[in-house]
Order: sequence, then C-alpha cells, then structure tokens
Amino acid sequence: MGRVRGKSWIKEHVADAWVKRARAKGMRSRAAYKLDEIARRDRLLAPGMLVVDLGAAPGGWSQVAAERVGPRGRVIALDLLEMPPLPGVAFIRGDFGDVTVLEQLERALGGHKVDLVLSDMAPNLSGIAATDQARALALAELALDFALKHLKPQGNLLVKTFHGRAYENLLRTLRLRFRKVVARKPEASRSRSSEVYVVAKGPRVA
Repeated sequence: MGRVRGKSWIKEHVADAWVKRARAKGMRSRAAYKLDEIARRDRLLAPGMLVVDLGAAPGGWSQVAAERVGPRGRVIALDLLEMPPLPGVAFIRGDFGDVTVLEQLERALGGHKVDLVLSDMAPNLSGIAATDQARALALAELALDFALKHLKPQGNLLVKTFHGRAYENLLRTLRLRFRKVVARKPEASRSRSSEVYVVAKGPRVA
C-alpha cells in the first residue's frame, strides 16, 4: 500500500546496504530479501504453488515467489499502486478493501485453493502509534479473512504487522485459527523498525 516518505527516510534508503544489494542483483526492492529469508527458514515456497501477494508493489516479494514456484506455479499480485510487469506474475491494481477488487482477485483464482497468501500491506503512517497500529491490524485482518477463505488445508499465511497491543491481539487470533504460528524479524528488516512478520501454517477447520 502507498506511503508518503520524508527526506530523512529517502536519504537512509539510498545509503542502505540491502537496497544497494537489491539493485545490484536486479531485485525490485530490499523486501525481496525479507521474504527470501523467511521462505527458506519456514519452507513456504516450492515449485508449482499458487501464491497470492497482497500489497505487492513494487514487486520484490512477487519476484521471489515467481522464481520459486517456477513455470508450473502461479503468482497473483495486488496493490493500490501500479506495479511494472514481472514474468510469471498476474497483477491486479486496486484497493484490497474494495469488494469489487476482491471479487476480481477471486475470479483470477478460478476456483483454485491457494498454497500461500503473502501480505506486506502497510498503512499510510500518521506518526500516532495507536492509530498506525490499528490501521496495520485492519489490513492484517483483511489478509487473514482472505487466507481463511481461500487457503488449502495445508496452506500458509505470511503477514506483516507492527509491535504493540494490536500485534498481541492478532497473534491470539492467528493461534486460534492456525495450527502453528511464529514471528520472524528478518535481517533485511531495519532494526529500529517495529515491523514483524508472522508465519501462520495450516488453517484449523472451523
């Protein structure tokens, strides 16, 4: 999801070692290395999988996912912002909270269940911690609702959220709805950032 960046963030971003590495390797963003680390550790990606990438732009996660699932797999990416085309990735532009956009995504699935739902969605930050956490939680809950409806019985969800009271609430919900839930802080995530990635494996049957 789109966010407004300040001059200090842009300066830090340009000097960031992970950003430089991503550019050198032809990756869309430093976020690619976050998914790469988590996916390897938790065995989230494999050839032939169907993957949905929410909050996909500029495409770092989709790039990694498409490479791992290979030509027999599919990646469907969605974002409010435009995303340049990627081989092996079908892109839908729109607001995930919009019912018509969700319906478009569901049509793209063609009735097939999903192996992995990725959500790197983040709200426009206001600087007010409680407000930002609540907005982040709302996005995570949208991803969770979608995952519970569309994942295979052995499917997985990887969702970004932020530390705080809302984070604890999300963890409790995920532990009720999935058989295994773990939190990850990948190396490519800035140490000062409160972002945390939660892996939820195997939805429980309601």
